[in-house]
Amino acid sequence: MADSAMVPASQVRSFRQLLVWQEAIDLSVKVHHAAGCLPHEQRFELGREMRRSSISVPSNVAEGFSRHSRKAYRAHVAVALGSDAELETQVEIAKRLELLPTGVHADLLQRCDLVGRLLQGLWRSLES
Repeated sequence: MADSAMVPASQVRSFRQLLVWQEAIDLSVKVHHAAGCLPHEQRFELGREMRRSSISVPSNVAEGFSRHSRKAYRAHVAVALGSDAELETQVEIAKRLELLPTGVHADLLQRCDLVGRLLQGLWRSLES
């Protein structure tokens, strides 16, 4: 869970203040640790894809925020939503292949869900 409290939208000066960015960073860190626990042959296949997807989420939130265009921001949030769904799918595959301990994949799926809900809220808030 992110350390800082939610900041009112009117006071947001940096993407770092966004709860969704903070939670996505936390998720990415957890994914990197989990990918290191995968069996050796999966670290460079599924693990690589999981790490890539997890990095994409906060990166697209940050890039979209920094574009200073509502349309571009919304497009980047849409990409982040796609990456979050991709990551959730990859974690589900790891779960079904029994590559991660139950507690690890349950935590990752819960965090993917939280980040996805936050991204959906941000995406809706950027509607014209």
